[in-house]
Amino acid sequence: MSDVVPTPAERLYLEIFHLDKVYPTPTGPLAVVEGFNLRIRKGEFIALIGHSGCGKSTVLSIVAGLNEATRGDLVLDGHPIAGPGPDRGVVFQAPCLLPWLTAYENVMLGVDQVFPHATPDERRQVVEYYLSVVGLADAMHKRPAELSGGMRQRVGIARAFALSPKMLLLDEPFGMLDSLTRMELQDVLLRLWGRDQKTALMVTHDVDEALFLADRVVMMTNGPHARVGDILEVPFERPRERAAMLEHPDYYAAREHLIDFLARHDRSARPAA
Repeated sequence: MSDVVPTPAERLYLEIFHLDKVYPTPTGPLAVVEGFNLRIRKGEFIALIGHSGCGKSTVLSIVAGLNEATRGDLVLDGHPIAGPGPDRGVVFQAPCLLPWLTAYENVMLGVDQVFPHATPDERRQVVEYYLSVVGLADAMHKRPAELSGGMRQRVGIARAFALSPKMLLLDEPFGMLDSLTRMELQDVLLRLWGRDQKTALMVTHDVDEALFLADRVVMMTNGPHARVGDILEVPFERPRERAAMLEHPDYYAAREHLIDFLARHDRSARPAA
């Protein structure tokens, strides 16, 4: 269960080489992430897991262009990543909606910027389509204060897909939701992703979520000096159904592999020196 090197026929889409992120501290430089390497194929869904503080969100924010790498190279679709851009759609744990705008207006704000040459009717169709797909056809003209947490996150997902990015970056998008809403939105995300299989990188703490959504699960060692510790090829065919996945003969072996890795890297479980 290790990194699989793509064959020449498989197209690498995101390449991360020797990524370091160092922060200054009163006691000297602190390398949160060091020597992080990852290659993602076009259309692949990658889940990034590890303990809190291991640098998962740091890596994702650097790929998003919201944080600058100290060292290393990042290449997306053959072009170096240099700052944020509409080619990467980002969904955060909190959807970050403008409270004075409706769900429709929040999504349209980005669509107007990304598709300036489209007609108003074309832009309207894009916004209405994605809000309808995520289940907000009857609530698209409500403001965030009138929506539940799950509905607000649906707006965030619709906004990310409506921008038609090359890549999706998801930073624990369901971490603040209850279990039932979380499962519903996982299904929504998979349905949307399955339409054109955009390349996706998702940070999560949830082992079952990673197995349900991803093609590969990338496990990070603890920080500081965090890096890729292991990579699991998820053995379940697509399209996926939760019940069928639980009955798959390899499910518990894959789950145990992830849990064992996390247990071996759990600082809190180690006896005090």
